[in-house]
Amino acid sequence: MMSTKDLAIPATAASSAALEVATSYLSTALLSHSRRVYLWAAAYGEQHGIQYDAELLFAAAMFHDITLAPEFDSHTVSFEVASGHVARVFAAGAGWPVERRERLGEVIVRHMAPDVDVTADPEGHLIGRAAALDIVGKGIDDFSPAFRAEVLRDFPRLGLSSEFLACFQAQAERKVDSSAARAIRTGLADRIAANPLDV
Repeated sequence: MMSTKDLAIPATAASSAALEVATSYLSTALLSHSRRVYLWAAAYGEQHGIQYDAELLFAAAMFHDITLAPEFDSHTVSFEVASGHVARVFAAGAGWPVERRERLGEVIVRHMAPDVDVTADPEGHLIGRAAALDIVGKGIDDFSPAFRAEVLRDFPRLGLSSEFLACFQAQAERKVDSSAARAIRTGLADRIAANPLDV
């Protein structure tokens, strides 16, 4: 049976630094969300035999919402694109080669796409699925009730739904052509309200 204990943070300096940055800037609810996104993503990958780069996946999980933090919020660039840029800067400081920095940015940008081809971008596919699960409950039956309970015990939701919706509404008001604005226009509030993870 899958357990969160099987999905430890990758033992690399970059992973530790990514967690440190996320902890410094994200709210407690968004940080807990980011930790859950990594667990959902890694667990799905393990269950379905998807080969993924654990360090890349973890960094993407830690940075995918980083520009929802006021310190990094862009008033002109869609949040996932801005988050990809912040992640690239982090990766440069971590000494990653240019190609790997670009991959990290791509994974983060693509997490807002409706679907990402797993063969072309396994990490993007996994982060996208995991974020959708945590925000609106999409794909909840991919995991057993016991595993879901363990994830939520380790990293509680802490009012994420209301905070995330408020963030997206603020993004939508300022950036009417952004992914956040499209999500609001297409019923994000109702989908968040129906998330069974909040029951």
